[in-house]
Amino acid sequence: MTPGSARGGRAPGSTDGPTGPGGRGGRPAVRRWRLVRANSDAVPASARRFMRRARQRRLRAALPWALIGGVLALAGLAAWVLTGTGIFGVREVRVVGAALVTPAEVRAAAAVPDGEPLATVDLAAVGGRVAALAPVARAEVSREWPRTLRIEVVERTPAAAVPQGEHFAVVDAEGVVFSTAPRRPDGLPLVRVANPGRNDPATRAALQVLGVLTPQLREQLAEVVVDGPARIRVQLRGGRTVIWGDATAGETKARAATSLLSRRGNTIDVSAPEVVSVR
Repeated sequence: MTPGSARGGRAPGSTDGPTGPGGRGGRPAVRRWRLVRANSDAVPASARRFMRRARQRRLRAALPWALIGGVLALAGLAAWVLTGTGIFGVREVRVVGAALVTPAEVRAAAAVPDGEPLATVDLAAVGGRVAALAPVARAEVSREWPRTLRIEVVERTPAAAVPQGEHFAVVDAEGVVFSTAPRRPDGLPLVRVANPGRNDPATRAALQVLGVLTPQLREQLAEVVVDGPARIRVQLRGGRTVIWGDATAGETKARAATSLLSRRGNTIDVSAPEVVSVR
């Protein structure tokens, strides 16, 4: 038996311990790392200042966008509350200035559903529907937060009464017939035309004559009669008649007729105001 050939012997050149660098049995040694938190003093002060300034710059850059986003979110929430919910819905329709019509008639014409968001009510459309009522000249609609819609009604002013069979049609200065009465309303001048209305030439002519009468003529006025476009008569109390002709040169005719009231005669003709006569 040669040296080294015994059981458990080592081959020539073998050594005890690891055969490779840093390891045993031919395997490299494994290094074990451990992460530790460095002391703040380990970071230079200049680096800390730089990082702090960088964070501040990022915050300053992000702040306006954050504010804008917050404002937009609040605005969206407010718009949703106002227009998409019934929190500020219509709970009352307040009617002001109605005398010839009742508040119930105005509310029915307005046709605003209960609970409709106040912000979405079409004010112009509501005003137009209310103004379609014959006695209403115009309607002004406004919002009274949080839950009230206000409708201010401006009614038509009576200008004359027109006999129509057993009743009297009441017209305003534009000739609109907006009501009827079983008897002649007190204080209204009487106008006789066949078909009263805004688009009736005879109605417009009669109202034009009424508008230029002097106080003296109006004090003695009984009625204005329109038999045709150029056949207008102003009937005075006591049976006197002013032949007016057509509706042109009204102020001149009114002054001429007034100057002749003191003259004797039942007929004053001012149809041609340059040449007037009394007979």
